[in-house]
Amino acid sequence: MVGAGAIGTFYGTRLALAGADVRFLLRGDLPAVQQKGSLQIEGRDTVEELRPVKVFGSTAEIGPVDLVLVTLKTTSNAALSELLPPLLGPDTAICTLQNGLGADEEIAAAFGPERVMGGLAFICVTRAGPGRVQCDYPGSITLGEFGRPAQARTEQLARCFDTAGIKSRVAENLLEARWRKLVWNIPFNGLAIARGGITTDKLCADLALAAEVRALMHEVQHAAAAFGFSIPDKFLERQMEETPKMGAYPPSSLVDFRAGRAVEVESIWGEPLRRARAAGVATPRLVGLHAELLKLTGK
Repeated sequence: MVGAGAIGTFYGTRLALAGADVRFLLRGDLPAVQQKGSLQIEGRDTVEELRPVKVFGSTAEIGPVDLVLVTLKTTSNAALSELLPPLLGPDTAICTLQNGLGADEEIAAAFGPERVMGGLAFICVTRAGPGRVQCDYPGSITLGEFGRPAQARTEQLARCFDTAGIKSRVAENLLEARWRKLVWNIPFNGLAIARGGITTDKLCADLALAAEVRALMHEVQHAAAAFGFSIPDKFLERQMEETPKMGAYPPSSLVDFRAGRAVEVESIWGEPLRRARAAGVATPRLVGLHAELLKLTGK
C-alpha cells in the first residue's frame, strides 16, 4: 500500500483483516504506528483494529509484490519513479486509486500499460491521527483496466474487496468511470474551497450554491460526451440526492487546503479542462473555478 493516508489505511486495513497479506509504506507516521503496533478504523459506532501490522519505511524493505495499490495524492506522483521499482516483479500489477485524469497514463508510460489498473473510491474517510482513520461512509469502489476491458485480475481484485466488506463493481471502461467521478469531484471538492471552506451539506442546502454545483456537473457531462461517454441526467441528480446523506462532510481537497498541503488542482480540474478545450467543448464555469483554485492555492 503506497500512500497509507486515509484511503490507503482504510482499504489496506480492511483487506488485511479479511486475510490479505498487506504491507504498508509509511513515512511520518511510521514511528508512532510501530510503537502502537496497530492500525484502526473508527466508524460511527465501531472500531476495527489491525494488529499486528506490517509497516515499512521504504519500498526496498518491502520488495516485489503481486499488486501495488497507489493511494498517494497525484501531487506526489513524481516520487513514484523511485518508490515503485523495488516493488515490481515480472507480473506485478499497479492499481492507482487516485483522483482526476492523467495518473493512469503517467504510470503506464513509466512502467508499462500492461501493469496498470485503476480504481475510484466513493467513500467518506478522514485521517484521525497516526494509524487512525474515521470512516463515516464506506461507500464503494469501482475498478477497471487502463486502456482495455476488464480482465480476470480485475474481477479477482473486486472479489478481494467484496470479501473485505467493501462494495465493489468492475467497469468495462476505466476512463468513462473517471469522468463519472469528476461529476462529483469537480463541483464539490472545488466549491468547498472556493466558496470559503464549506462542507458538502452547505453546498447542497443553499439554492445558489446547489445551482453552481449542477451547472458544473452539466459541463463535465458535456465534456465527457465529446469523448463518447454518455452520463445521463439521472446520474447527476443521484449525486445531489446522495451527497446530503454524508452530513457535514469536508471533501478531501478541502482537508488538504485547510492543512496547508498541496491540492490536486491539475488532476481534478486542470486536466479535464484541457481535454474539454481540445475537444472543442465550452466549460466557462470550470474555467473560472480552475482559475480561482490556482489563485487560492498559490499556483
